Amino acid sequence: MKRLRLLFVVALLPLLCQAKVIKVLAVGNSFSQDAVEQYLYELAAAQGDSLVIGNAYIGGCSIDTHYHNLLNNKPAYIYRKVVGGAKAVRRKATLQSIIRDEQWDIVTLQQASQLSGISSSYSNLAQLKRLIQSYTTNLHVQFMWHMTWAYAEDFTQERFAPYDYDQRKMYSAIVSTMQNVLPAVGGFTRIIPSGIAVQLARYRLGDVLNRDGFHLSYTIGRYTAACTWCEVLTGRIIDGNRYWPATISDEEAVICQEAAHEAVFMQQSGRYMIY
Repeated sequence: MKRLRLLFVVALLPLLCQAKVIKVLAVGNSFSQDAVEQYLYELAAAQGDSLVIGNAYIGGCSIDTHYHNLLNNKPAYIYRKVVGGAKAVRRKATLQSIIRDEQWDIVTLQQASQLSGISSSYSNLAQLKRLIQSYTTNLHVQFMWHMTWAYAEDFTQERFAPYDYDQRKMYSAIVSTMQNVLPAVGGFTRIIPSGIAVQLARYRLGDVLNRDGFHLSYTIGRYTAACTWCEVLTGRIIDGNRYWPATISDEEAVICQEAAHEAVFMQQSGRYMIY
């Protein structure tokens, strides 16, 4: 019996060694909420990895607001944290306290969606990144950039006006701004291309990935973004992942996974434009 147990443990060792525990903090807004608070933990768990997920949340929060909040230690955040698949929420948190809550392996940054394609709105990005790094407790922390998505074609709110209410124009502006700004700031090890994945999924499923024109739907929209994050964070190809919720069909899950994987491949190859 002891010999059988030993053989069982030895057989499991390669799998245990490959499993990853990754702590990721999104300094974001409702678009990071769409991406990380639903499905991401389960996708990673289905492939044997464990995520600790933090989201420093203020709705519509911009780079400038994050920077000034951290500079002045304002208790302005709702801190959402997913551990073991369960989400805990703490209100009136400071960004400094959130950063120091864990030894985060990865910190992600992003711009407010309406400003995502406007390069002049990124003037405080380098200062924000440096300030966050000064508070991190992990000397080897990585910074990643979350590339968000363009709005739905039928979206009519004023925030879409800078892009002439044109999805393609907004997508192109996001790509152009990201390509011009991020290299100047430096220090981002990866880009999480949710914006590419959403656009690719739109080609196959239609422009149906949003619930209100700009936030992602609770089903295929959020699932597509979560698949993209999972592949980048864990380094494992998302195609063939066996987790999807009952609200998504088998066919839709395959399309979302394929869009996420293709987006990651495109971004790594330096290809963004898909029109």
